[in-house]
Amino acid sequence: MTPVLQDNEFETEHHVYEPHRIGLPPLVPYVREAWRRRHFAYELARTTLRAQHLETVFGQLWLVLNPLLLCLVYFLLVDILRHGHRPPHYFAHLMACLFAFNLFSTTMTLASKSVVRGGRLILNTAFPRSLLPLSSVLIGLRRFVPTMIIYAIVHVASGLPVGPHLLWALPVLALLTVFTTGMALLVAAAQVYFRDVSSFLPYLLRIWMYATPVLYFINDVPAHIRWLIDINPLTPVIASWSEVLYFGHAPSAGMLLWAAASGVVAVLVGGLFFISREREFAVRL
Repeated sequence: MTPVLQDNEFETEHHVYEPHRIGLPPLVPYVREAWRRRHFAYELARTTLRAQHLETVFGQLWLVLNPLLLCLVYFLLVDILRHGHRPPHYFAHLMACLFAFNLFSTTMTLASKSVVRGGRLILNTAFPRSLLPLSSVLIGLRRFVPTMIIYAIVHVASGLPVGPHLLWALPVLALLTVFTTGMALLVAAAQVYFRDVSSFLPYLLRIWMYATPVLYFINDVPAHIRWLIDINPLTPVIASWSEVLYFGHAPSAGMLLWAAASGVVAVLVGGLFFISREREFAVRL
């Protein structure tokens, strides 16, 4: 906004509104300010969960029942398609991978609407706008934790191995969170420019799940389409998740490196795109 002084019969000062130039702000101060205001993202996530009644007893119960019922539906579907011929303890694999993918898909859905729904905050408050999609990541993690309690029960009941190898689940989950964060920033910014993104996203996520080793094991993929599964950036994360929880051993170094590279690229592309555009969000909204 540039004030311009002119002689006028009614007023002596005119405010001329000029569009912001798109570009990256100084990244170090930006990241420092976002970290300083991290409690804003925490509180936004908490109030969103409270508004959805997810902090109540029945809300927590629904957080578990919803993905659990989804697991049962897909289990019956796969059982029908395979005529009952499925690997032992397949339900545990399906539950673990579906819960992990649900963390990604839930966060993406929330993030796609985070900036548009936060229009009043953007217009009236000065803060790093990246905190809006980052709060969606926190919500996704809060929803994910109760589901893993149910999985732990199924894991033990299925007789799957329990040991120090399960600690590998933590870095794998961290890699999934990093990739999810980058994609959340990207889709949140894209929604500002293309309002149909949130409508198209459920179909994209469904296709993405079918292209990820969630309903099947990665080694069961036919050789002629294996390349299609391998180029999926979620494949190394979900495959590593399955290696740790189902097969009971540490993930391969190649899978971890591919997952780490996918996460870094997602954060760089999504983060830089979001930050470079956020100064004109107020004009777009």
